[in-house]
Amino acid sequence: MLYVVANTFPFLSFEMQGRVTETTLASGVMDLWQQGVPEIAVLVGFTALAAPFAQLALLLYVLLPVHLGRVPWQMARSFRWLRRVQPWSMMEVFLVGILVAVTKLVDMAEVVPGLALWAFGALIVVLAGALASLDPEAVWERLEVRR
Repeated sequence: MLYVVANTFPFLSFEMQGRVTETTLASGVMDLWQQGVPEIAVLVGFTALAAPFAQLALLLYVLLPVHLGRVPWQMARSFRWLRRVQPWSMMEVFLVGILVAVTKLVDMAEVVPGLALWAFGALIVVLAGALASLDPEAVWERLEVRR
């Protein structure tokens, strides 16, 4: 739910000279693309949008059936992909970059954090906790007991 809120609601609002601009994560990626830096747009889109989505989807795909006492199809492959995607999910680096940029913009415009910023911050904490508590050996042991 935090991922959905972080990607649908405004991340930040800027007000400068009476003009208000709201930005979302996806619009930030599109703005980078339109400004002529497609390489950075793709990298930001992958590390802040696609990799976290894949990480969450894989966690749910593997852990929900295990919790329900079932073995998900392609369990081993899904676990390997989860480990491959994990280093690319750099939401915290993206958030630090946003906060640094915002501190520089505060003098030029009024910056209002949006609901998505708070959801994104909470998502970082929740996802870090979920991954820290994930013990692959315990999951495999639980699956062996079920068979």
